[in-house]
Amino acid sequence: QVQLVESGGGLVQPGGSLRLSCAASGSIFRINAMGWYRQAPGKQRELVAPITNGDGTNYADSVKGRFTISRDNAKNTVSLQMNSLRPEDTAVYYCNANIRRVAWSSTRDYWGKGTQVTVSS
Repeated sequence: QVQLVESGGGLVQPGGSLRLSCAASGSIFRINAMGWYRQAPGKQRELVAPITNGDGTNYADSVKGRFTISRDNAKNTVSLQMNSLRPEDTAVYYCNANIRRVAWSSTRDYWGKGTQVTVSS
């Protein structure tokens, strides 16, 4: 089995910062792309930032210049540094990873259970 566990969510005032982390564990041969998604109440889940296993990154327009995604391949972790947070960043943030469990298996996407981020004064 493979598990993704997020941490680091919470309540923060507008303009503040939070750092989310996600650790993948279990039977893992290789992790390809990883990323962070978010889902606000009444809205569809959206991609915030992906990162390849070569550290190529991309960002949603709404978070460019404020969020930074990074990964540690040795530890199977991915992080999201969120600065200058706004109320519209309030959402449940989900970690995603595309994983090959054994050398001969196909890849599939795995998801964490999510961590709540609330930006409010």
